[in-house]
Amino acid sequence: MSKWIYLLLAGLFEIVFALGLKHTEGFTRLWPSVWTMSAAAISLWLLTQALREIPVGTAYAIWTGVGAAGVALMGMLAFGESASPARLLCLTLILAGVVGLKLATS
Repeated sequence: MSKWIYLLLAGLFEIVFALGLKHTEGFTRLWPSVWTMSAAAISLWLLTQALREIPVGTAYAIWTGVGAAGVALMGMLAFGESASPARLLCLTLILAGVVGLKLATS
């Protein structure tokens, strides 16, 4: 599997992990906690696979960028969080940075 696919999947599981935290209620609910920690473990494993070929600074920045932007976007879509122009601009800047890092590393 491509190093970049590993990194993209790691970012997607990071989104699942972060969103899952909302449902664990401080890790007091068993199954949401199990699913959330599983997503975190999978995300980290995928990240380590990507790190075999992608520089750590680039991979970590992309991983956190995909996670942060994805969680913010899901918060807007699923939880009714603000989708103000300023927030959307900031998300666009994060995504531009992710794309820029990918292009600069290829």
